[in-house]
Amino acid sequence: MKKKSGEKSISAKKKETMSLSVKEGAAVSVMIGAGHSFIIPYALAIGAGNLAIGFLNSFIGLVGPLTQLKSTRLMEKYPRKKIVFYAILIQALMWMPIMLLGLLFFRDIFTQYLPFLLIIFYSLHIGAGALASPIWFSWMGDIVPAKNRGKYFSFRNRVVRFVTVVSMLAAGFFLDYFKTGGFVLLGFSVLFSFAMIFRLYSIYLFSKHYDPGIKLKKGYYFSFFDFLKHSRENNFGRFVIFVGAIFFAMSIATPFFAVYMLEELGFSYVWYTLIILAPVVLSLFSLSFWGKISDKYGNRLVIFIAALSAPIYPLLWLFSTSKIYLLIVPPILAGLFWGGFNLATINFVYDSAKKEHRSLCLAYLHVLMGVGIFAGSILGGVIAKYGSVEYFNDLLNLGFGNIFLYIFLFSAFARFLVVVVLLHRIKEVRDTKLPPILTEELKHLENFEAGMTHFNGSMFHYLDVGDIGKEDINKVGRVFR
Repeated sequence: MKKKSGEKSISAKKKETMSLSVKEGAAVSVMIGAGHSFIIPYALAIGAGNLAIGFLNSFIGLVGPLTQLKSTRLMEKYPRKKIVFYAILIQALMWMPIMLLGLLFFRDIFTQYLPFLLIIFYSLHIGAGALASPIWFSWMGDIVPAKNRGKYFSFRNRVVRFVTVVSMLAAGFFLDYFKTGGFVLLGFSVLFSFAMIFRLYSIYLFSKHYDPGIKLKKGYYFSFFDFLKHSRENNFGRFVIFVGAIFFAMSIATPFFAVYMLEELGFSYVWYTLIILAPVVLSLFSLSFWGKISDKYGNRLVIFIAALSAPIYPLLWLFSTSKIYLLIVPPILAGLFWGGFNLATINFVYDSAKKEHRSLCLAYLHVLMGVGIFAGSILGGVIAKYGSVEYFNDLLNLGFGNIFLYIFLFSAFARFLVVVVLLHRIKEVRDTKLPPILTEELKHLENFEAGMTHFNGSMFHYLDVGDIGKEDINKVGRVFR
């Protein structure tokens, strides 16, 4: 009887933690909506140029994942709850020096160094939060039942995105009001104060979470370089390479959509906010659908469909500068598909890695993503700073009026190459079966991609991915299921 009572108690604690995690996600969404979403506009407001914007995005993309390399080692010595608590406390407090930069700019003190200092402080902020990410990932993997992950995380993500939408929208109108009065830097400080307060509130919610604890088996650890060495020989390794490559291609353009709207097109903060928010709003309606598809047919199908949309998105920015067009057309594609990609990516890690390796595998995934973001953002920044519109117009005969449109075009081409060369090499890890019509269509697409890969002289050999099943290849211990 005691055993059953204990089991019920643990089950109740897990359910309570799942509920608390949704509230915690809502709290951190205020920080994202009122803080993270306005870092690039803030950088522009304190004098950052295009190259500095590229460096800002590149460093936060790399510093965060690099800190995660230490996450699993910390789990050997300290409880997961304790690590997460102190990591996000540091993250919350880093908003204070970030806010101080606005005051220094207003007082005309060290203005030439402020963009550089913002890169440092914001990278530390992101790094502290990133340190907690794989540990939280491992923690929630022990809380949420495997059969309900797609449903639960799609619901949590919808709540997170809804609160992000509300906070971003309020922040955009708030900033425009302060900008009209000539106090935009004060407006940023108020927003970042709210971001800090709600991050501190999330710490309180974490303190109430149940942590079942984890005992890491001897020999569980394998280095990042061991992982890279054998990455092409196992399904998860190929998946990580694909994700890192697609983030490289995306990051060529990602930091510069905001610069393009605010600097080139002269949009207000309200219009900037609305356009950035539009795909988030649309994803609220698609996440439930992708969660069900993920649970029923596996994550690879969702990743496959979403990735095919990736090259199209930056191309949609080439056709019009109309506010209404940019509010409706590009966000439809991003909102309907890319939320599914993010959801399926996380679930794919859960399905691929054993319990004791989850945090390590997520950290290595994030490192490759970070390297991709770093390299892509630097490349985009260099093109934005030193690229010649006249040269590209003569070379490609397109007649674009600014360098940002070429950045979007190059990003689209890079995304296309990544999808063609790497996507077909990923297998599903769950024992799932697709409807016959989808199986045939996927085979046609895979054969096309494989043919394109062969045509391009790729060093990768085509592997038949029509056979859905678990992969046994694993040269880095018994890491993956």
